[in-house]
Amino acid sequence: MQRPRTVFLLSILFVMLLTTCEKDPGIGGNSSIKGYVHVTDYNATFLYIQGEYDGADEDVYIVYGDEIGYSDRTRAGSDGKFEFKYLRKGQYKIYVYSEDTTLSGKVAVIKNVEITGKKQHVDAGTFEIKKK
Repeated sequence: MQRPRTVFLLSILFVMLLTTCEKDPGIGGNSSIKGYVHVTDYNATFLYIQGEYDGADEDVYIVYGDEIGYSDRTRAGSDGKFEFKYLRKGQYKIYVYSEDTTLSGKVAVIKNVEITGKKQHVDAGTFEIKKK
């Protein structure tokens, strides 16, 4: 008589384990986010454009979900392209730093990106940054 009750309890335990296995955004999946960094080079007063080029070796940061501060960092390749691999489903923030044209210092250029499924490859687009 104990057998049906045991099977029932094991079934409930199994269902609970499946529903609580939802993982937070971050590494460990098979999705990716890619993008491109484009640089506009200005003179010291930001009045004249001196050139435009791929953002080679620019640092690109990712924030997993609601984490505070960046979770990981990569560098754009010589062609300005970057990619974060092995991500799980969830919300991400991707950002790069640009020179601030009104103040001395830097500002973050941020894009919110969502991965909604497995094996998804999301293009975050182009990050336009300024340098002097």
